[in-house]
Amino acid sequence: MTLQKVLSLNALSKRFGSVVANDGVNLDLHRGEVLALLGENGAGKTTLMNMLFGHYMPDSGDIDVCAPDGTMQPLVLGHPQAALAAGIGMVHQHFTLAENLSALDNITLGSERLLSFRRDRAAARAKVQAIIDRSGLAAPLDTPVGQLSVGERQRVEILKALYRDARILVLDEPTAVLTPQEADTLFDNIGAMTRDGLAVIFISHKLREVLAFSTRIAVLRHGVKVGEIATSDADERRIARMMVGEDTATATRDTMAAGAAVLSLEGLSVKGHSARDSLKNINLSVHAHEVLGIAGVSGNGQSALAAVISGLRQPDAGTVAVNGKIIARPDPKVMIQAGVGRIPEDRHHDGIVGTMSVAENLVIERLDDPLVQKNGLLNQDAILANAETLSQAYDIRGPGINARARLLSGGNIQKLILARVFEQDARLILANQPTRGLDMGAAAEVGRRLLEARARGAGVLLISEDLDEILGLADRIMVIHDGQLIEIDSRNREEIGLKMAGEHA
Repeated sequence: MTLQKVLSLNALSKRFGSVVANDGVNLDLHRGEVLALLGENGAGKTTLMNMLFGHYMPDSGDIDVCAPDGTMQPLVLGHPQAALAAGIGMVHQHFTLAENLSALDNITLGSERLLSFRRDRAAARAKVQAIIDRSGLAAPLDTPVGQLSVGERQRVEILKALYRDARILVLDEPTAVLTPQEADTLFDNIGAMTRDGLAVIFISHKLREVLAFSTRIAVLRHGVKVGEIATSDADERRIARMMVGEDTATATRDTMAAGAAVLSLEGLSVKGHSARDSLKNINLSVHAHEVLGIAGVSGNGQSALAAVISGLRQPDAGTVAVNGKIIARPDPKVMIQAGVGRIPEDRHHDGIVGTMSVAENLVIERLDDPLVQKNGLLNQDAILANAETLSQAYDIRGPGINARARLLSGGNIQKLILARVFEQDARLILANQPTRGLDMGAAAEVGRRLLEARARGAGVLLISEDLDEILGLADRIMVIHDGQLIEIDSRNREEIGLKMAGEHA
């Protein structure tokens, strides 16, 4: 049976200066279909979706969308309102919700006419409830979004798109901050909606979910669509070969005896604005030749924990010791000098100085090194030579080592940070969401380098919301929930997922 076509991207191209982000991309989507859009970082996925949603104007090509009467009509390009009117909804990885408003107000926000004198809340509630009943995307409508769980916020984002009568839904990394159980529920909900006719474009780096959830897979490489395949005919190896042009080697964790403690936290407490921004009597140790994985849903104290270890936040109680020495007042310089290498969660805000060059960012934590700076003068030749070497070793792509670091893509900023950290010969590596937003090949390289650091004697504290990453790399696993830690012996996904959700029974 031939499915009804609801979307056609026709020879779309987009350049940013000399960089070709998309080059003549053709892509079709059909009613009731889940199309997984895959590709390495910088392959052009985000640019393509931004052209579809009107954020970017294509340099060439056009888009046709199925109208309610079943005919294909040209989409007005470069206007998000035109995309919304055509039934296209987009749910970004990072939520765009007003936390002080209720879920219902967030769902309906912006959908009413500006000159309306009163809001028909009853009609709005009835429409939202009908969508909930049809899709299974339950959410407490009268609760402020700031009080909702991450999974509930995700559902509010999707309800917001469906409230605007979206017939095409773009999901960007929809399970990045969900527990395994929440991800399974989300897939079940979306499956019900596709059976009702919704068409979905699904962007993800989690191939296990792509294979379980999608019906068809399209792959971009260097801005060009290099192939499509029915999900029933695909496996991880075949997809990886399409994405990078060759097989991707995965990191393998060997059994290794742990050494002395390189990080010890005892009775550590931090008072935050909420339970999710606090730490309560944290006790943990990370040893040489060990990867300790901290699993948890976003917003359960991970940021506070990483901030203390990075020296960006002072604990209210307890002690921090690195290599057996208590750090009286942790600050970034002291922690770096103590041998802590930091891969921050927010690579743009905490990982680089965007107005400084790539070369300068690569040595910014080595200014005491006489090869970099002597008598207050920077050794520019050494800095540039170092940047050339590390750019090749870590495949940092972009406008060049003299360009401002903020001009790099997110994936290449992450490579810059990794190069800086791994070349420090750190005794402790704090890896906070180190592969977030990275493609399969880049993520595998991060895992390989973390295990290399472990093998040479470093201890690694891996904080990640990607449970597959934790299971693949960690020697020991702890779960963080509402600022409290619990160590677990099980490596069962379901059991860990329940702990992540706060089930301690």
